[in-house]
Amino acid sequence: MFTRGGKPDILVFAAVIALLAIGLIMVFSASSVMGISDYGDPYHYVQRQSILAVVGLVALFVLMRVDYHIFKSLALPGLVISFVLLVAVLFVGQGAGGATRWVRVGGFNLQPSELSKLAMINYAAVYISTKRERVRRFFSGLLPLLVILGIKFGLIMLEPDFGTGAALVFSTMVVIFAGGVHLGQLFALSAAALPVVYQLMIKEEYRLRRLLAFRDPWADPTGAGWSIIQSLLAIGSGGLFGLGLGRSRQKFSYLPEHHTDFIFAILCEELGFVGGALVILLFFVLAWRGLRIALQAKDLYGSLLAVGITSIIAFQALINIGVVTGSLPVTGIPLPFISHGGSSLLTSLAGVGVLLSISRQGKN
Repeated sequence: MFTRGGKPDILVFAAVIALLAIGLIMVFSASSVMGISDYGDPYHYVQRQSILAVVGLVALFVLMRVDYHIFKSLALPGLVISFVLLVAVLFVGQGAGGATRWVRVGGFNLQPSELSKLAMINYAAVYISTKRERVRRFFSGLLPLLVILGIKFGLIMLEPDFGTGAALVFSTMVVIFAGGVHLGQLFALSAAALPVVYQLMIKEEYRLRRLLAFRDPWADPTGAGWSIIQSLLAIGSGGLFGLGLGRSRQKFSYLPEHHTDFIFAILCEELGFVGGALVILLFFVLAWRGLRIALQAKDLYGSLLAVGITSIIAFQALINIGVVTGSLPVTGIPLPFISHGGSSLLTSLAGVGVLLSISRQGKN
């Protein structure tokens, strides 16, 4: 079960620890005012995040020492469990903001869709690495995997959670691409998916309003455009070096979700362009080294698993920062390691643990 292997990728480890430390500092800074108003305790949110960070780090260190091949045997059970949890959340889940995405476990909210991403990536890596040439044939190889992906995406959309669903599809498609599927099939699938994505964007009124607000937030400055405008005000106020840690003005009930989805705006307001650029650089290092680990993995399964884990983290960081800077329409995707949220933090740290395990057994 445990493997001696070599040393883990030190740059991945350092980047994650740095992001985690920045995240805890920013969660405290961004949530302290809300903690006082909601619970009479400025440390309420950062205490919970710190507990989950410790649990996540323990998982990282354990998984880093485990031979990642053990997860091959867990691919199908993990997939089944993730399906059960996605169905369960629709019936017994906790609702917030018009969505039902969480189940209550031991005083904490667990988000099954976050766990589902790792389960899907692992299953896809096993499926492709074991079938190899067969997966290049559409009906007998690729289609069954796409059906599973489509059902998972559909369950997540019932919550609804378009951002997480998009991250699931993107990371799985990256694994499929890395597995050697014909480019013609991928282009055909992409073309077929465009009308579906368009319908999903315009079917729900709130998504359509977000899309219109992305084009011109000032057309509805007190409605759909409010979050984008306030986010841009926070980033612009930070300038080069920021207003100073803890001195954000937008966290005083101006910027919604300032400790979760829009925490990067608060970071830029307090730490400026320099702080924002540092976070982006750390994610770039993580993505670069993650892909390098995939290229140096000793087998196809490890390579695909590393690509999937790296793509999940990189995609979420790219989308979150794109939303916060007004470069993409608003969608609810947290910034890995930075945003407040237990499920995202735990799954991200666990994923990095597996990634480091692959790096320990990779080619020198």
